[in-house]
Amino acid sequence: MMNMMKMKMSMKTKKIIPFLAVLVFCCSTSHAQMGENPDSAFIRQLHEKALTQSTAYPWLQHICLQIGGRLSGSPQAAQAVEYTKSMLDTLGLTQVWLQPCMVTHWVRGEKEEVTATGSVHTDKYALHALALGNSVATPKEGITGEVVEVHSLQDVENLKEQVRGKIVFYNRPMNPTRLSTFQAYGEAGDQRRSGASVAAKYGAIGVLTRSLGLRLDNHPHTGALAYKDSIEKIPAAAISTNDAEKLSAMLKAEKVKVHMRTNCQMFADAPSNNVIGEIKGSEFPDQIIVVGAHLDSWDPGQGAHDDGAGVVQSMGVLQLLKNSGYKPKRTIRCVLFMNEENGTKGAAQYAAEAARKKENHIAAIESDEGGFTPRGFSFEAIPNILPDKFAKVTQWADLLAPYGLDLSKGGSGSDVEKLKAQSTLLIGFKPDSQRYFDYHHTEIDTFDAVSKRELELGMAAMASLVYLMDKYGL
Repeated sequence: MMNMMKMKMSMKTKKIIPFLAVLVFCCSTSHAQMGENPDSAFIRQLHEKALTQSTAYPWLQHICLQIGGRLSGSPQAAQAVEYTKSMLDTLGLTQVWLQPCMVTHWVRGEKEEVTATGSVHTDKYALHALALGNSVATPKEGITGEVVEVHSLQDVENLKEQVRGKIVFYNRPMNPTRLSTFQAYGEAGDQRRSGASVAAKYGAIGVLTRSLGLRLDNHPHTGALAYKDSIEKIPAAAISTNDAEKLSAMLKAEKVKVHMRTNCQMFADAPSNNVIGEIKGSEFPDQIIVVGAHLDSWDPGQGAHDDGAGVVQSMGVLQLLKNSGYKPKRTIRCVLFMNEENGTKGAAQYAAEAARKKENHIAAIESDEGGFTPRGFSFEAIPNILPDKFAKVTQWADLLAPYGLDLSKGGSGSDVEKLKAQSTLLIGFKPDSQRYFDYHHTEIDTFDAVSKRELELGMAAMASLVYLMDKYGL
């Protein structure tokens, strides 16, 4: 009898246990769904849609492979304007338009020729070189001069007349100990930006600069220089990091002469456009949140990381919000600026128009640091508004932290910085920076260097911050 009772209880238990397991699972699932913060849920949705439904990567493929390098004033820049506007037109935005602007029009011309010859080793050694943006050309026959190696602008100031008639070689590497490669870039960049005028002040006939990159390779990095108006303009070119090392080694063993021939030319400013699209706000349409990037790029490569990635991410933010069914309270505007690389005249035009119309830009995010894994955002503004606005955004830190996003004070971007005087909170999107300067301003900044997943995660990160600023305001 006792055995029969035990058997019946055992059978009941076996039936009850699966039922209890299902009950516990359902309750726990329901609890997780009911307990999830609505903002967390929406941010998760943005990331899921970015990784499964976005067309940002195909946009980038077209920009890179069908258009290519897009130096302002070029036919390729005009094609990029036409293409990105046509893509924004497909998103069902409130309005899409072109904003005319006049932009710098510099042309590289035929391939540069730079060769080094030693006083002992007289064989010519060809250097991998690119003329610096905005540089004047050499005479048709080129220039030849003895090389003087320096490591800073101050070195030239100390040498003074000793550089007369010579070619100054700036050879200060980016500091590899800086965790932020952008900090290293900023510290080393003065030799590229100002080196030509400092050398010309003391009679130098030309300038070579070490490429601003951290790895040793044969790919020279171009980039803009700025001449000082009161000083004669002399030609300037960047050489690859490998060639910088070799030229420096040669100079330690013997005197070296370099022959330079460049064919670049500066034309009068050319007409172009910024490309703008927006979703009008439902409650506060006069409050504008900008997300943007620069449409132009240097000519040797395809401008994939700099700044095709930022362009399609900015467009993609509006696509994500539309596809998620979100109706913003404030106006969300995508701005694709022209001529960031060697003039920022598109950004200046945009800021001037915004001031003339008395537009209220409460925030502006710029993506111009590549399409790598997102790491966070940095914030800046005029001093009297930054503390309060930064305190506001840091309240959302826990919502963004699961996606590896950090919030800090720091720089934003050279285009949105033009809005600083208008009391705008300026924001720089910060991807991982360790590989960016392997590609920056080079022939290898191409579509295949961009990860689809990293690109889409960055777009989702930007959309998440835009969503929070729109929902809660600043």
